[in-house]
Amino acid sequence: MTATDVPLVIGRDIRKTFRRETGELTQALTGVSLAAERGTLTALVGPDGAGKTTLLRLVAGLLAADSGELKVLGVDVGIAPHQVQTRIGYMPQRFGLYEDLTVRENLELYAAMHGVTEPEKRERYPRLLEMTALGPFLSRLAGRLSGGMKQKLGLACTLIRWPELLLLDEPTVGVDPLSRRELWHIILDLVRRQGLTVLLSTSYLDEAERCGHTVVLHRGRVLASGHPACVRAMAEGRTFLARPPAGWTARTMQARLLEDASVLDAVPQAGRVRFVKNGYGAAAEDSMLVSAAIEPVPARFEDGFMVLLQESQAEVRAGRAAAMGHPPALPSEEVLVETRDLVRRFGGFTAVNHVSFEVRRGEIFGLLGPNGAGKTTTFRMLCGLLPATGGRLRVAGVDLLRARASARERIGYVAQKFSLYGHLSVLENLQFFSSAYGLRGARRRERIEWGLREFELVGFARVPSAQLPGGYRQRLAMAAALLHEPEILFLDEPTSGVDPLARRDFWRRITAFAEQGVTVIVTTHFMEEAEYCDRIVIMDSGRVLASGTPAHVRDRAGPHGGREPTIEDAFIATVQESRSMAVGGAT
Repeated sequence: MTATDVPLVIGRDIRKTFRRETGELTQALTGVSLAAERGTLTALVGPDGAGKTTLLRLVAGLLAADSGELKVLGVDVGIAPHQVQTRIGYMPQRFGLYEDLTVRENLELYAAMHGVTEPEKRERYPRLLEMTALGPFLSRLAGRLSGGMKQKLGLACTLIRWPELLLLDEPTVGVDPLSRRELWHIILDLVRRQGLTVLLSTSYLDEAERCGHTVVLHRGRVLASGHPACVRAMAEGRTFLARPPAGWTARTMQARLLEDASVLDAVPQAGRVRFVKNGYGAAAEDSMLVSAAIEPVPARFEDGFMVLLQESQAEVRAGRAAAMGHPPALPSEEVLVETRDLVRRFGGFTAVNHVSFEVRRGEIFGLLGPNGAGKTTTFRMLCGLLPATGGRLRVAGVDLLRARASARERIGYVAQKFSLYGHLSVLENLQFFSSAYGLRGARRRERIEWGLREFELVGFARVPSAQLPGGYRQRLAMAAALLHEPEILFLDEPTSGVDPLARRDFWRRITAFAEQGVTVIVTTHFMEEAEYCDRIVIMDSGRVLASGTPAHVRDRAGPHGGREPTIEDAFIATVQESRSMAVGGAT
């Protein structure tokens, strides 16, 4: 075997244990072995707490393994981390951009930190700026960039010294579909055309299918390692599409299928439900699958991933649907949220530009759009956290332009970055938020017990919220937002960075709340999640570009390569068409 044939990363029987603040020991990695071949793209995938970030930090020499062997670029990284760190690029989930510096100043700072010479900068800058399309924004402050542009700048800063190995920890988390596609174009170009070796982690399972090699982790162990097709094959012959019965939505059918013993997994897909049978025999006689119109479909990596978790005896079923203590009125045509020509300006910048829509009781309503589209600003106005500059805004019968405080009592809000207190335990967070909502005495105790029980947090009651896996932080944030039993629940990108299992758990609960009359307004960058919504709008540059049911919006994409168009197809087509018209009108 020649030097060029040796994998750049070789790990054997790697183990790593952490001690929590509570004194409890947590095994992050238990006998992990892996290899990242030269010039390939290798993905680490797995649920929250699987050990992906720990493994990347070990490879980067930022942590030392308790035992096992880990060689990076032929160096024992545990013994000589500095020899590795001078030859690799590492982009963590929260890359350290300096937001009060411009794009150029950030590049200059990282070049100076890594000792990049002037001739090297003259050679590399044009290539990096062309690759990331950041050339026109060199004078813009990093803090004024969209989420996708910040990720591109972080990647450019990481590549400033052109590493032999590139490590990326969830590079597309919190990034809209357009920016995600652009980032992946950059990553694939680095591997295929420039021969760079890339090891990354991702919570998007469709991204794993683009990789040459995948390592599936769960609870610190490797469940599978190989080409994505090996994982996909585990679900072949077990994957189907079902059409909902008359009067049913896809999300309702999905929720019922998840209760079926013959079904391992189910998700809405283009108005139907994609499901994976568990391989333990036919559907029960009373199953809806006996009479449903179903057809077999080719398996995806995600389908095989779910099968793999089941065969490892992991828990793959979505959590039980939570019940409201005192549900609001049943779903109806009553309009609970109404905006007419809603405007919000920040100085001379218009963030929300004459936006109009309405949401009925018990609906799940989706706000979609690229980073910087105005979704979060709209959310903050709807929640009474930010005054509107103009237009009409009524929430739960209250005019928010005049009486924001009275509407807040009927609203629950989960922010884009969960507003939990990391040093407080799960129980202490619930105690704090219940007091903030004015709950007292027996009522307060009853609601806290409800939150712990319904969101299955009892076993984590004494754990600091900062130490919870992402899916459990999400549950806690939801429980806190629902303590005062609001009529309307606002969720701002609640599943960003959360693994597929936690997302299924989340949506099953949301479906149950909507059936009990809770009105839900949600933003998301996972376009497949729009299929759970009754209606959606697509925004960009503060304006509504498209609105209607998911089926109506999908139709905007038209035929798409011989397959049914998806919401993501429609999203990208709608935004690109709007932007091209804007450019054409400006020239």
